Amino acid sequence: MIYLYAKAIHIIFVICWMAGLFYIVRLFIYHTEARQKKPEEYAVLHRQFMVMEHKLWWIITTPSMYLAVLAGLTMLVDAPGLLHAGWLHVKLVFVLGLIGYHFVCQRIMYQLKSEQSSWTSNRLRMWNELATVLLFAIVFAVVLKSAVNWIYGVIGLLLLAIMLMVAVKWYKKFRQRKSG
Repeated sequence: MIYLYAKAIHIIFVICWMAGLFYIVRLFIYHTEARQKKPEEYAVLHRQFMVMEHKLWWIITTPSMYLAVLAGLTMLVDAPGLLHAGWLHVKLVFVLGLIGYHFVCQRIMYQLKSEQSSWTSNRLRMWNELATVLLFAIVFAVVLKSAVNWIYGVIGLLLLAIMLMVAVKWYKKFRQRKSG
């Protein structure tokens, strides 16, 4: 019974965590693009983005990550046999990648706050797509659970990554034509 409650909590907080990760990078993009404004406009926007990023990060995103991980660990304690499942090992590798992604985002937030970030808005758009690829990988690992399906899953992930990169490049060209 604890397993099912932990699973429900895990799913809820993974959704909250992912929402926070997706939105924080959007804020980083807007924050970065605000540098192109007049200095007095940028100063106001910079302060506002710092407040928004800080609240999103420390009230939603980071607590959600910890609660998702805690609920996941609770499931493993309640059902330790899962540790022998190959699909879980694959999922955990991608989860570690997502946790690393989380802390890189935190570093970007601090760099933007101190105005030391060298990230461009286009690079941040690409970075944002990495979270999408990791999310797909995690969900497919949990749902498919088989090696044969993994071949298709990996091919699908590669195609997804290529499509996302092409979309980001296309959007950049679209924005340049629209503004120029």
